Amino acid sequence: MGQDNQTNAREFLLLGFSRERATNLCLFAVVFCMYLITLTGNTVIITTIRIDPQLSTPMYFFLSNLSFLDICYTTSVVPQLLVHFLSSHKTISFERCMAQLFVSLALGGTEFFLLAAMAYDRYVAVCHPLHYLTVMSRRVCIQMALASWMGGFLNALVQTLFTMHLHFCIFNIINHFACEVLAVIKVSCSDTLVNEILLVVAGVIVLLIPCIVVMLSYVYIINAILHIGSSQGRHKTFSTCTSHLTVVTICYGTAVFAYMSPKFNTSPNQDKMLAFFYAVVTPMLNPIIYSLRNKDVKGALAKALWKSIPLERQ
Repeated sequence: MGQDNQTNAREFLLLGFSRERATNLCLFAVVFCMYLITLTGNTVIITTIRIDPQLSTPMYFFLSNLSFLDICYTTSVVPQLLVHFLSSHKTISFERCMAQLFVSLALGGTEFFLLAAMAYDRYVAVCHPLHYLTVMSRRVCIQMALASWMGGFLNALVQTLFTMHLHFCIFNIINHFACEVLAVIKVSCSDTLVNEILLVVAGVIVLLIPCIVVMLSYVYIINAILHIGSSQGRHKTFSTCTSHLTVVTICYGTAVFAYMSPKFNTSPNQDKMLAFFYAVVTPMLNPIIYSLRNKDVKGALAKALWKSIPLERQ
């Protein structure tokens, strides 16, 4: 291929899910509703935690961070996806593509670190309850949250800089609905060995290590729960962890399958469905899981709704 065809392209063509207008219109309606549910659910969670003094604990501090992150994460992908459902010209500029890649990587990495911090919080609460407020002080919680955000953004910065320095052909067709790092690297005309090595290293640091932290935390948690004498006590203690464990299973399970599985076993359509799940579906499910399975959140929501209902005074 000649040098003229290896200059950095100024835009990419995103194939998306379908070329049929009727299918795209149906997808637009479905994704738009899911986006509204995501924004509403996560906003309600954040607002409820802020206005209810009983939820001023480390667990809900991390949960509010997770809800804010989910809003940002899905917003980095869905608005453009909705526009492309209605457009016949599904292109994105090189600069916007790199910006989207950076933001999605940063927020995705932050979520994995944040879920690990939440697992450590549950470990301290269950295994060392007498020292919980001392170990998980507000200062420590803020430091852990900042470390999670910084870790995610640092990984995204490295990945994005190395991706930006790749050479791309003049005609760049990305078989995806967004500028996902694996999909972008696949259309490069230059050697991507360094990028692939960086992705493996990032997968270990950002995905596997936090996943191991989560698993070790729950090994100790389950062991502590089994040593509780009464069945009612075991159930009550474990119920404080079920929401987080459900979210962890969904997030890590999807990401490990997407990024750590052998690439020759996955198809582009499979990659798109996995990316859609953790970019659109998971942020919608998180507030639903926490509101349905958490008695404190349900109680705070009921209290807030009751206060908002105007009572007729005799």
